[in-house]
Amino acid sequence: MTPQEIGKAYDQIADRWDSDRFNRNNGIVQHERAIGFAEKRRTALDVGCGSSGRLIDLLIAYGFEVDGIDISKEMLVRAERRHPDVKFYHEDICLWEIPRTYDFITAWDSIWHVPLTLHGHVLKKLFASLNSGGVCIFSAGGLDSADEMTDSYMGPEVYYATLGVPRLLKVVSEASCICRHLEYDQYPENHVYFIVQKT
Repeated sequence: MTPQEIGKAYDQIADRWDSDRFNRNNGIVQHERAIGFAEKRRTALDVGCGSSGRLIDLLIAYGFEVDGIDISKEMLVRAERRHPDVKFYHEDICLWEIPRTYDFITAWDSIWHVPLTLHGHVLKKLFASLNSGGVCIFSAGGLDSADEMTDSYMGPEVYYATLGVPRLLKVVSEASCICRHLEYDQYPENHVYFIVQKT
């Protein structure tokens, strides 16, 4: 699936993130841990920001000026309603030229929708967009090797991919960054998150 097709799939289910059943605590503890590593708290980018605004709220509470990017237009319509003062970009992260550098970047449950062949490229682009001492938190499929799949668990068909933990760690190292934390936070599910800092 292309990123544009992923965006259209999320357009169909954007209301899920406005539901009372949506867990707004998802990822919060992990982000607080990551923020603790940030040397400065000026600018932040939420990649695949969606519509719930929970991570944007958290980052603003910690003093960050936040930008958001998402491939789903409907998600951004809802996000802009919640945060009219935040700058949002309706873009494909694979192609987007990031306009500035950031002290903190989150890509929580988002870049696993990037085509497998572009995973390394996208991660390196995010790491290159960090200021010195900046932090990136991202989640991925915690497999031992690269894999990709589609499923219709949420309704429309959606694509997922991962480079696998060993290759992800190699990408971090090649980008002159350090992995500060790696955790299977939903074990036994293969959901893993990384906290990476630019040296």
